[in-house]
Amino acid sequence: MAEHDQRQGMALLRGLLDEAVAGRGRIAVVTGAIATGKSHLLYGLTEHAFDHGALPLTATGSLAERDVPLGVLSQLVHNTPMMEQHRTVTLSLLQEGARAQLAGETLDHVDVQIVDALCTVLLELSERCPLLIVVDDAHHADRASQLCLSYLARRVKYAKVMLLFGTPDHHPNQHFLLHSDLLRQPHCRQVRLTHLSAEGVARRVAERAGRETADRYAARCHELSGGNRLLVDALVEDYQAGGAPGDRYGDAVLTCLHRADPDLLLVARGLAVLDEPGSVAQLLGENETATAQAVQALTRAGLLAGGRFRHESARSAVLSTLDAQDRAHLHRRAAELTYHEGAAVTVVADHLLLGGRADDAWALSILEEAAGQALRDGAVEPAIEYLKLAWQGCGDERRRARIATKLVRAKWRINPSTPAGHLAELTEALHKGHLGGGDAVVLAKALLWHGHTDDARDVLNHLKELGELDREGLAELAVARAWLRGACPTFLPHLPELSEEEAGGAAHSLSASRRIDSANALVRALAEGPRPETAATAERVLRGSRLDEMSMDTVESALLTLTYSGRADRAAPWCDAFIEEAASRHAPSRQARLSAIRAEIGLRRGEPAAAARDARRALELIPPASWGVAVGGPLGALLLAGAAMSRHDDYLLHVSQPVPEAMLETRFGLLYLYGKARFTLMAGQAEQALRDLRLCGELTARWKLDSPEFIAWRVDAAEALVRLGEPEEARLLAEEEMARCHGRSKRVHGMAMRVLAATAESRHRIMLLRRSAELVQAGGDGYELARTLFDLVAAYHANGEYRRGGMLARRARALAEECHADGLSQALSPGEPADDGVTGVQPILSDAERRVAALAADGYSNRDISAKLYITVSTVEQHLTRVYRKLNVSRRADLPAKLVGERL
Repeated sequence: MAEHDQRQGMALLRGLLDEAVAGRGRIAVVTGAIATGKSHLLYGLTEHAFDHGALPLTATGSLAERDVPLGVLSQLVHNTPMMEQHRTVTLSLLQEGARAQLAGETLDHVDVQIVDALCTVLLELSERCPLLIVVDDAHHADRASQLCLSYLARRVKYAKVMLLFGTPDHHPNQHFLLHSDLLRQPHCRQVRLTHLSAEGVARRVAERAGRETADRYAARCHELSGGNRLLVDALVEDYQAGGAPGDRYGDAVLTCLHRADPDLLLVARGLAVLDEPGSVAQLLGENETATAQAVQALTRAGLLAGGRFRHESARSAVLSTLDAQDRAHLHRRAAELTYHEGAAVTVVADHLLLGGRADDAWALSILEEAAGQALRDGAVEPAIEYLKLAWQGCGDERRRARIATKLVRAKWRINPSTPAGHLAELTEALHKGHLGGGDAVVLAKALLWHGHTDDARDVLNHLKELGELDREGLAELAVARAWLRGACPTFLPHLPELSEEEAGGAAHSLSASRRIDSANALVRALAEGPRPETAATAERVLRGSRLDEMSMDTVESALLTLTYSGRADRAAPWCDAFIEEAASRHAPSRQARLSAIRAEIGLRRGEPAAAARDARRALELIPPASWGVAVGGPLGALLLAGAAMSRHDDYLLHVSQPVPEAMLETRFGLLYLYGKARFTLMAGQAEQALRDLRLCGELTARWKLDSPEFIAWRVDAAEALVRLGEPEEARLLAEEEMARCHGRSKRVHGMAMRVLAATAESRHRIMLLRRSAELVQAGGDGYELARTLFDLVAAYHANGEYRRGGMLARRARALAEECHADGLSQALSPGEPADDGVTGVQPILSDAERRVAALAADGYSNRDISAKLYITVSTVEQHLTRVYRKLNVSRRADLPAKLVGERL
C-alpha cells in the first residue's frame, strides 16, 4: 500500500475524478493518522469538482449520530438537486427505512428495495450530471447508510460517479462493513496520508515563522510532533511566544484526541497517569488487545513515542481533562498495580502521593522507603511529602511516632523551625511508650535546639525508663552522649550511661562507627586541644562521609574537630565541598550550618571579610529566629569579623539582637560571648568585654571545654586588662594561655605573646613581638599577624628605630589591607616623611582626639585635659579610649612622642 503526501494524494484523486466523469466509476478511500490532512484533502477535491464537471455531494459521519438510521445518506440526498416529485419519493424512502431500523428490523431482502430505490435516485442523477459523493469520517456512519453506500459502490463501475471516503487508520474497528466492501472492489483505490518528514516540518515552520525560527526549532518540533501538522503549528506558536512547548501544544494534543475515537482519549488518560504503557489495560479495566491497538494509534498520531507522551506539557494537558476525584482514583489504582509489578518505590510512592491516601501497611512501607531514598538523593521536598502522607495515613501510634521522627529530620534540612509542630506529639508518644530510644534522642536534640530545656531534660530522663535499647537506639545514645558533652554539657547527667558491651554494640555499622568517632573527636579537640591523632580521625571520617540523611552531625563534628585542632587550612576545602553538595541537594538548613562552620574557619585563617560573608549567608539561609540556641555560632563569627574589620557601626545591630536564654547552656553560647566580647573590646568598652570573657572562661572551665584553639578567651581578657591599666593580671593570663598551648597551638601562642609584650618593659617588646609574629605566621592567621606587626612597628618607633619600623609598616599595611582590617590599614596609612626620610605611622585621628592625645602624651591628667579643653572628664576618657584603639596602645606611656610636637 503506497503512502502519499497531500500533493500526490490530490493528483491521484483528480485523476480518478476525471475517469469517473468520463463514465468509469471510481472509489477512493483516504486514510491516515490524526491530523495528516484527510479532511483537507477531501474538501480540497470537493472545491475543484465543478472544474472537472462534477456535482459534489457531501456528508460527515459523527459519533453523536452513529445511531440515527440513514443519517449520512440523508445528508447526501438533502444536498442533491432533484425535481420535487423525486425529492418526495426519496424522502419517503428514507423515512420508511428509518422506521424499519427504529423498529429493530434489519435491511434484509425486503428492505433491499428501499436501498435499491435510493441508489437508483443517485444513479439516475449521475446520468444528467457526474457526481462526486464525499463522506468524511465514514467510520462513524450509521449501519444503514453504510449498507446503502456499499450497495451503491458495487453499481458505479460504469456510472459517472466517484465515491470518496475519509477514515482514520487508527480506528479500533477499522474494518467496519463499508471499509471491507470498498477495498474488495476492483475500481477502488486507497490513498494513505502520512505525517510530515523532518524536512517537511522544517519547510512548514519556515513558512509560518521564517527561516531563522526553522533553523532553531524545526528539529525539536519534529521530535515533539512526529510530523503531526496540528502539533507542529502549535509548537511554532509556543516557541515564538515563550521559547518552549506550552499551552498551545497541550491544547493541540487535546484537539487531536477529541477528533479521535473516545477509546483513544480513555487510553491517553491512562497513559498520562501511569506515564508508561505497561499496565494501562489493567488500570482502565479494558481489553489488552484493544488497548495495545489504541497505544499504537496514538503513536502513529505523533502523540506518543515509546509508549510515552513526547513532552510533559502533553501529559499535563491530558491529565487536566480528568476531574480531581477520577484522577485520584486512577493514581490509587496505579499505585497498587505498580506495587504488585515490583516498580521502583519512588514510582509507587508518587502515585500514592497523587492519590492522596495511603491506608494499607504496604503503602506506608513504600512511602517510608521512598522518603529514605529521596533523602539520600538530595530530594528533600518529595521526601517530606512522602512522610507527611504516611504520617496522615498511619493508624498505629508507635509507627506513627517513628514516621513523625523521620519527618522532623527531613524538615530540619529545609528549616529547623518547621518541625516544631511535631515536638509536642512526639513528647506525648514518648510518655505513652510509643517512641523508641533512638527517636527519643532525636526528640531531645530538637527540643534543645529550640531552647525547650525543661522538656529536653524530661525526655532525656525518660530514656532511662525505656529499658534495653536496640542497636539503632544504642548508636543514637552513644552519639548523643558525645554530642551533649561537646555542645550542651549540663544535660549530659540526664542521659543513661553505656556499659562497655553496649558501647561496643553501638558501633554496629560503618555509618554508626563514623558518627561516634566524629562526635568523640570533637569532644577531645574541645577538651584537650590540638592533637595529631584527633585531626587524623576527623580527616578519616570526612573521606568517607556524604550528606545523606544521617551524616550531617558527623560532617559537622569532623569539620569542627579540624578547625579547633589548628587545621583550619585543611578544614576549608572539605567544608567548601560539603557546602556545594548541600546546595545541589537543596538542603538550605545544611548549607547554613556548613556556612557557619566556614565562617569559623575563615576567622582562624585571618579572613574576616570572608568569614563575615559566610556568617551572613548562614543567617540568610536560616533566619536567626529559626536557628534556636545554635544562633550563637554564626552571630559570634559575625561579631568577631566585624571587630577585626573595625566596622562597629555596621555590626552594632547584631550585638543587641535578642538570643535565646538557653543558648548560654550550650557551646554556641560560648561562641557568642567570645564574639560579643571581642567586638565590645575593639569598640573601647573594655570593662564590658572583660565581664563577658570571664563568664566565658568560667563556663569553659566548668564544662571542661577549655581548649585555647576553641576560644582563646584569656588572650582577649589580658588585652582588656591592659587597656584597663592592670598589666600584671594581664601578664599572668597571657602566660597561662601560653602554657596551655603545650607547643601545639602556634597561632594562639603567638596571640598571647603579643599581649604579653604589651605588659613588658619596652626593651623586651621587640623580641617578644618578633617571636609572636613567627608563631602566628606559622599558625596561618593573617589578621593576627597584621596585629602583631602593627605593635612591632610601634615598638620600633618607641625605640627610635624609625627605618626598621617604616620598612615593616609597609608590610603590615599590605597585610592589613589584604585582610580587610580597616582599622589597622588606616592606622598604618602613609604619613609625612620623618627627618630620616622614612615614612612613619600616621593614625587617622579626629582633631578632638588628636588634641586630647597630645595633652595626654605630654603628661596631663584627664582632669587637667578637661579643664584645658573645656570638656567633661567623661568625654576625655571616651576620646582616649578611641585613641588607644586606633593606635593599638594600652596606656599613656605608649602614646607616640610626636603627638606632643604636633600640639606645639
